[in-house]
Amino acid sequence: MNEYAPPLGRLIEELKRIPGIGSKSAQRMAFHLLAGNQDDAERLADAIRDLKKNLLSCSICNNITQADPCSYCTDPNRGDECLCVVEEPFHIAAIEKSGVFHGRYYVLLGALAPLKGIGPESLRLEKLEQRLKNGRFKEIIIATNPTSEGEATAHFLVRALQGYNIKFTRLAMGLPVGSDIDFADQVTVRKALEGRTDLSD
Repeated sequence: MNEYAPPLGRLIEELKRIPGIGSKSAQRMAFHLLAGNQDDAERLADAIRDLKKNLLSCSICNNITQADPCSYCTDPNRGDECLCVVEEPFHIAAIEKSGVFHGRYYVLLGALAPLKGIGPESLRLEKLEQRLKNGRFKEIIIATNPTSEGEATAHFLVRALQGYNIKFTRLAMGLPVGSDIDFADQVTVRKALEGRTDLSD
């Protein structure tokens, strides 16, 4: 016998699909939404519809944006000599909060994870290589997560792009190993950026 009425059970199941949301959290969120008024529910539904309808990937860096190219790619005040490579679009916000980095970005949209079926072909390096050919970059900061997948991705990028006359650096290990960049506070991210290490031979 179903524990909840079908509409409530369906909402709980959908909420559980969000990364980091387990059964208990999904139940609490569902009951919170149920207790709210109709206007609250409509605002949330409208925000989700607007998100899916009006956002797209930047054609240059893969960041999530409302206008293509995104504001980071078109900002004339950002430097063109340093490119910061991150795994996901939300990692850009963590880097920006540090207030230290003023270059350009490239989002890989993932990291190498063979057990999950994510290999080198999933990173779509052709777009990044084209950017390096057409740009004036002197340094690439590899800001992948300090996890086994992030480390493997960083080493793969250095090997794959070694033909370019560019300095490769990695964020310093001020970031907690095994964690995610967007969970780090801005001081930790700032220290990691300032103390990044050289990956070049």
